[in-house]
Amino acid sequence: MKRWVQKLVEQLNFGSADDLGKKKKKLDISEDRATLLYLIDVYSKHLIDVEDHPVRKVRESFDEFARELVDPGSKADPEKLLFRLRQYYSGYRVDEYTYVRKTFEDFKGILWDFVEQLADDSRFQDVADKDVHSSMKELKEAVESESIDILRTKSREFIDSYVEYTSKRDENRTKRMSSIKKKLETVKKQLVEADKSMRTDHLTGAYNRKSFDENLGEQITLFDLAKGSVTLCILDIDFFKKINDNYGHDVGDFILKECVQLLQSSYGHETDFVARIGGEEFAIILQDHTVQQAVQRAEEVFEKIRKEVFVHDGKELRFTVSMGLAQLQAGESADQWIKRADTALYDSKHTGRNKWTVAHHGPAVSRVA
Repeated sequence: MKRWVQKLVEQLNFGSADDLGKKKKKLDISEDRATLLYLIDVYSKHLIDVEDHPVRKVRESFDEFARELVDPGSKADPEKLLFRLRQYYSGYRVDEYTYVRKTFEDFKGILWDFVEQLADDSRFQDVADKDVHSSMKELKEAVESESIDILRTKSREFIDSYVEYTSKRDENRTKRMSSIKKKLETVKKQLVEADKSMRTDHLTGAYNRKSFDENLGEQITLFDLAKGSVTLCILDIDFFKKINDNYGHDVGDFILKECVQLLQSSYGHETDFVARIGGEEFAIILQDHTVQQAVQRAEEVFEKIRKEVFVHDGKELRFTVSMGLAQLQAGESADQWIKRADTALYDSKHTGRNKWTVAHHGPAVSRVA
């Protein structure tokens, strides 16, 4: 737990490197506080971007809670802090539930409208069928009346009405099929858009954590069946908090979006998967890639990022990233796979940043790309 807590302390970025070193020496976290830190970290990795609680602002609030727990000078009572954390998270969960519920209702609304339109078509057809049955009944009555004049008149009326009925029926069938096809295409488009909205990160357009977890599970299933090669790369933006502190969150959001665009252009193969899994943390899943092949592509990405100059409101901005790579091993679970890649990322961050590290079963192999 101690190494994990130290990692979180450094992510929170308390002051200068010298200050951080001093705080490390003083670091003495109780089990209660370490448990709360763990809960905060888990919550931060599974947030949904809702209107009243953007992920960025929620993570900032969680960071403040974490600072109170970690800062040696803090005298915060863990029980009171837990109560405040519970209150804050409960408020977020209410908004999150409302958002998910609204999305579900939108799905239901799309399908309900389509069913109603089909029902209207069906009711129209029922009315037309009743008119034909009524005309046929009158014809039967004319036959039974034994009046040639009535029979002649009703026969003509029936023939005219039936010809008109069949003509309208065929015309309506054609129109109905065309209408149903258009409605199906509209429903399909709406469902695809709704599904995409649930599966992607609203800020950057990358896949979100939910999609990442699903894809990771699918890759493990495929690996168990086919025994191919698949590599997970986890990276984050170096000193991202300083970017926010120095330039503001608008610039921070700009950097996140530019980073995703760069990653998506670099990992553009049909089977490549790019997701935002944390504030400034991203994951790339490379199907049919050994770790050596993934390293070659990582080197190209690092070179591209180092050369790129981003311009926002007249400011020239640069950033670097650190990465951990892990090739899926036989019998490995999703959590174990993520942990190896995350540990390799941790090694990159703590041995200089702006580099990649390959995770093996033994010691990790690190290198500046």
